[in-house]
This record gives sequence, C-alpha cells and structure tokens, in this order.
Amino acid sequence: MITHPPLFQLLPISSLHARMLNMVDNELAKKLQEQDRQLPANQLVLPVVPIREGVLFPSTESVLTFGREVSINAIKASLKSRKLIVLVTQKDANVDKPEPQHLYEIGTLAVVERTLKTDDQLNALVRGLGRIRINRYIRTEPSLLAQVTKLEDTLIHDEELGVMVKHLQKEFRKLVQMGKPVEFLNFMKLMSGGTESELADQIASSLTIKTKEKQELLETLEVKVRLQKVTQHLSHELKVLEIEKDVAHKTQAKFDKSMRESVLRERLKTIQKELGELEDEEEVMGEYEGKFKKLTAPKEVKDKISKEMKRLKQLSVNNPEGGYIRTWLDTMFELPWGEYSKGNFDLQKAEKILEKNHYGLEEVKNRILELIAVLQLKQKTNTPPAVNKKAARSNEIPTILCFVGPPGVGKTSIGRSVAEALGRKFVKVSLGGIRDEAEIRGHRRTYVGAMPGRIINGMRQAGTMNPVFMLDEIDKVGADFRGDPSAALLEALDPEQNDHFEDHYLDAAFDLSKVLFITTANTLETIPPALRDRLEIITYSGYTTEEKFKIAQQYLIKKTLEANGLTSARVSITSPAVEKVIQEYTREAGVRDLERNLGKLMRKVARKLVEGTKQKIQVNPRKVVEYLGPEKFDVTLTEEKDLVGLATGLAWTSVGGDVLFIEVALTPGKGEIKLTGKLGDVMKESAQAALTYVKANAKKLGIDQKDIEKHNIHIHVPEGAVPKDGPSAGITMTTAIISAFTKRPVNREVAMTGEVTLRGRILRIGGLKEKSIAAHRAGSKVIIIPKDNERDLIEVPDSVKKTITFKPVSHMDQVVGIALK
Repeated sequence: MITHPPLFQLLPISSLHARMLNMVDNELAKKLQEQDRQLPANQLVLPVVPIREGVLFPSTESVLTFGREVSINAIKASLKSRKLIVLVTQKDANVDKPEPQHLYEIGTLAVVERTLKTDDQLNALVRGLGRIRINRYIRTEPSLLAQVTKLEDTLIHDEELGVMVKHLQKEFRKLVQMGKPVEFLNFMKLMSGGTESELADQIASSLTIKTKEKQELLETLEVKVRLQKVTQHLSHELKVLEIEKDVAHKTQAKFDKSMRESVLRERLKTIQKELGELEDEEEVMGEYEGKFKKLTAPKEVKDKISKEMKRLKQLSVNNPEGGYIRTWLDTMFELPWGEYSKGNFDLQKAEKILEKNHYGLEEVKNRILELIAVLQLKQKTNTPPAVNKKAARSNEIPTILCFVGPPGVGKTSIGRSVAEALGRKFVKVSLGGIRDEAEIRGHRRTYVGAMPGRIINGMRQAGTMNPVFMLDEIDKVGADFRGDPSAALLEALDPEQNDHFEDHYLDAAFDLSKVLFITTANTLETIPPALRDRLEIITYSGYTTEEKFKIAQQYLIKKTLEANGLTSARVSITSPAVEKVIQEYTREAGVRDLERNLGKLMRKVARKLVEGTKQKIQVNPRKVVEYLGPEKFDVTLTEEKDLVGLATGLAWTSVGGDVLFIEVALTPGKGEIKLTGKLGDVMKESAQAALTYVKANAKKLGIDQKDIEKHNIHIHVPEGAVPKDGPSAGITMTTAIISAFTKRPVNREVAMTGEVTLRGRILRIGGLKEKSIAAHRAGSKVIIIPKDNERDLIEVPDSVKKTITFKPVSHMDQVVGIALK
C-alpha cells in the first residue's frame, strides 16, 4: 500500500483561522481559536461554496460563476486567507438557499486563482487541489463555514494498473479523434504523463455524464476502482459518438428506406422541439393527465380515455396511430362533460324577451312559455342531476319542438330568443342537403380523416350539456346509398333514449337528455313518419299586411338603417311608403323579401347622401317607385268585374297560402274534359268528380243535359309552370263549371275552399288560416269554407276577420247560392 504525499501544503491551523476570524464576531473567534488548538494536522476550517450542478475534480481548472450571496461571501472570505475554499455539490439543483443537509459530504478543496466582478455576479478561476470530507458545519451565515478533513488516495502499483492506464489513454485519444471537444493543452498533458489519480480525475471532468455519477467518481478514493469506472463511462460515450457518426455519415445505400426516414423524422422532431414548434411528448402527456384529473365524465368514459392514454404512452413517436389517438383525446377533453348552464326559468323575463324580439306569433310564444313553466316546476320539485341518475332522468326536456312554416316567418330567429330567455348557450346546425348518416353519427375511428358528427360538434361548440340546439331545415334531409341521416336523428331526438347517444367517433355514450332540441321545417311531408312522431309540431302561418307593417316599423327599418350606415337623423321612411313596399313589391308569407326591398331603398338613399345631399331624405311612395322601379304586384288580385267560368280558389303551399284562379271554357265536342296547368293526380280526380256532380244534378242546376253532351270542358289553372295538387279546389272547379254552363257570372269578391263529393257534400280542408291570409292579401271580401272548418276560425287573425266574411257551407247548393249571380 503506497500513500501519495498531499497535493497541497496545509497552513498552521491557528494562522489560517486568524485570517478567517475577521468574518465572525469576537466571541466566535475565541471559541474557534480554542478549537484550532485541539484539531489534528490534516484538518482545516474553511468557507464552503455550494455548486448547483457539476463537480470540480482535483488537478483540474474551471471558471465558475457565483450569483448567490452565500457563495460570494465565501469567495470573499477565502481571498482574505490563502484563497482556499471547499466546493461541494448540491443534492438538489433547484434549492436556492442550501442548508448542510442539502449538500454532499465529500467535496473538493480548491484555490481561487483570480476573480472578476460583473454586475451582481462573481466569476472565479478555481483549481482543484484534493478531496475533503466535511466533518461539521460551524456556521451558515453570512457564508457556510465548516471543519473539513483531507482525504488521500489509495493505490497499489501492479501490471493491471499499467494496462488500465494505457487502455484509458488509448480510448480517450480515440474519443478526441471522433470529435470530442477537449482543450489541446489539457489533451497533451494527459497524453504526456502524470499520476494515475490525475489521469482519472482529468478524464472524468471531460466526460458527458450526470452530476450524480461525477460525485460517485469524486467519492471513490481507490484509484484503480476510479480508473475502472472512468473507463466504463468513456466506453459508453465512445459508443454513442460512433452511433451518431454512423447516422450522420453513412450513405442511403447502407440504410433501408424505413430506417432513414425514422432517423430523419427523429431529427426533424428534435429541431422542431428546439424551435418551439413541437410540444414534447412528456409535456403532452402531462397536459392530458392534468385534464384527466379535472374530468367529470362517467366512469365508463374515463376508463376508455385512460386506456387510450396508456396506448399513446406505449406507441413509438413515429407511429402514425399516435396522431389519431391524440385527436380523439383532444375531442374527448373538449366535450363539456358535466358542465351545465345555470339557466333562467323566470317566466316574466322570458315573456318580455320573446315580445321584444318578435312581433305576433302568439301560439308559438305561448307554447314556449308553457315549456319554460314546466322546466321551472321541475327544477323546484326534483333533485339536482348530480345526485342520482334516476332524478336526472326526471329533469329531462319533455318534448322536442318542431317549428313548421314558410320561409322568413322567424323560425330560426325565435330559437335564439328561446336560448336568451332560458339563459342557455345557442347552437344551430343546418341539415339541409345532408345525405350521409356519418354527418349525424360521425365516422368510426378506423377511417382516415374520421371526425365526430354534427351533434357532438355542436355540443363541443356549446360548451355545456344543456344548450338550446336548433336543427335547421330538418325536412331537407335526404337518403341514399350512404344511409339515412333522418334515421340517425331518431336516437338523438327521442327523449326515451337520448341520454346515451353514441357517436361512432367517440364510441362512448353521451347524454343529450338535458338538451332543448328545436327543429325547423318548411313542410312535414318530407319528414319520415318515425321521426315526425317524436316531434311536437308548432305551425307558423304567414304574416298579414298589418303584421308585416308592424314588423317593418319596429324591427326591419332600424335593422336596415344600421346595415347601411344610416341613422334616423339622416333618413326617414313614411308609413304609406312602407305599405306600398309591402303590397306592391312583395308577395310572400314571411318578411325576407320585404327586408331586401327596404335594404335596397336604404342603399339608394346612402348613395344620395354620399353624392352630396345634405338635407334629411324622406322616402315617400313616389320615391319608392323612383328607387325600386315599377310596381311588381297589384294591390288586389281579384278581377275588375264578375266573369263567367272564372272562380277564385284558395290553396296551401309550403311557403304559405296562395290564391288559385280556375278558368272553365266550353268548346263544341262530345262532353270530354281537358285539364291543363300542371295539375297533380288528386286535383285531376277532383275535376272529374266536379264534372260528374254537374252531370248528375244538371236538371236541378238549370243546365240542359244535351249542352253537356255537345261541349268539351277545358279546365285551366294559370301559372302552368307551378305544380298544383290537393282536393280543396273541388268546390272552386264545380262552381266554375256550373257558371260556364248556366252563363251566370261568379262574384269576383268571393273566394272558396273545400272538397266536394259526388253527392255535393263539402268536406273539411286544412290550412284555413294561411288560405284566409292569402285571400285577405288578394282583396277578397267573402270566403266560402266547409261547415266543419268553422271551429278553425279561432286561429284566423282578427285583422282578417274584420275585412272578410266567412260563409260556412255543408252542401254545393249553398255554394251556388253565394258565389253565382
């Protein structure tokens, strides 16, 4: 056993402490002097400087930067003595104010060669002298001061030691040749010779290893063992450099395509991480785990999410499936699991909002207020949804509303008002033209580009589990080889099963039972019966002229002024002008065309103002003609005088009620009937039934039977390009035929609707309200209706009842008495 002489010369303890005592008070100085007399010769009392990371080895030099006050005070204290300090590494680099328990026991004795002060930091060139062990700390303020013991290396010289030194030098030379950055002077010093301990320490200081591993080398006092550990670390670093060199320099011929792409993709990912363009996988997983802890989804859903997160952890970063899983997880975390709007079931407030935003529509408003009242009562009497599922089911929306009516009557806009009245989020999804079932249910994740359906996307957009969800144009959903979207809507809209709606993309149940679904349609005929059965139909009728006028005055004029950058101070529109636009430039059930014409007026006015007109412009009926051109429609559609063979009927269409003129002309022939005007099968059969009734009752009607046999009957309905069908024109056709044979003119102010049988009975029809509004718009004064429809007069607006006389009839004889002169 050979023990090397010390690498430094110890000062006498009393002399060294004499310099250090300037840092402490007089009482502490006396105590330290007494202790110094009792210390062995291989022990010192020195200032301690903690290092966050890294280790300074003996026989090496390094420039260190100190910023902490405790470290700067220790350096200053060393400068007042022989410039000796103890450098000790922290166990945890994140500790800002290290205590003795935060530091390793083994450190390095070093000498401060020179210092440089910059701002709040102190730079120092330090040189390691030897290893020391800290026995105890004497003080911790203003700097660390400790009693230390010098440690000496142990070494046995034999052949194995010489072989280890040569092998280590050879490996280190190879490492430098492969590109390891080492200062030239240090390299030459290592290659030229030195003690085995110095060789091990200097190579250890140049290794790229963790601080904990360097500390282990520092604490290894047996030189041979230290050489073995350094050799192992050096061999590992050499292999890493060889792999990196192979990846960087081997040609494409030595790598197959998949390996080359993998390496390039990994490098690209590393570069993107450095540039901040790509999140680290660990950061992403940490973010997912944080979201998962806050998630309030059902247990089944959380289990599925947890399973997918585990799969994502196990996948390679280059596996494309990882992107699909991340997209799915993002969707799941963005859904509003357990998030509810508090809502507002104040009935009076809701009524004020509906009245403020919409004029008329009393039936619709009343039904919505009834729904709010039901929800308010349920909220008071039932347990909150979070308590148990049974109570949650009782809080579901009791019905699905379906607004049916012509375009432009406010079906969509009233949905927003409902959301405002309830204090809930509003989501609108247009279903017009959808033919793929996946648009509703989503795609399965096995497909490339898979995504959730429109229902789930709407819920994600809403951010709550109980929004007002409007499905617009539900009557325009189609079906083809890709499935029937309307069938997929059944599960979402059925209150009995929508608490576990399953989207194919999510592959998990989602609760839609708290959603207030509102659907809109122009007609019910194209909605499948199974879907229609789940809807509560609320019918919108067209607006009367008076209602359109009120809507224009209260809403549309203000809206078009703002849309065109105008104010009421610069332009005004008179009431006669508004009435003229309604009556002579629009012919619709809603008010969209009215709004467009008002907007056109405002644009004309805006141009006048920009061109230099400084006076306030008043739009009167004369300027309406100037700005909009000639009138498009007559005020009334009725004829100027009573005519033979011309009767006025009423029809219902998907865009509201309409007036139907039926003409009958007699020509010489054999009693045959000819129908023109693009009539449907039902309407053709009505015409046949009308002619049969006239033939059967010719004598009673005052018609010569021979005249019927000698003439052909041509029935024509104008506007031949428009399809027409339905049985309600039966009495109109019968009246026109009777008028043509009897030469008795039909009263032009009488309109009529009703189905006629072969025996002359008048049967009930539908759409009386819409037909009455159309007759009112056309200028009719009397409307003949079936006796069974008298009960429906309660739905007809009062403004229509004031100007029109309704004549309920049960037989064709009564119709002839009223309509013919």
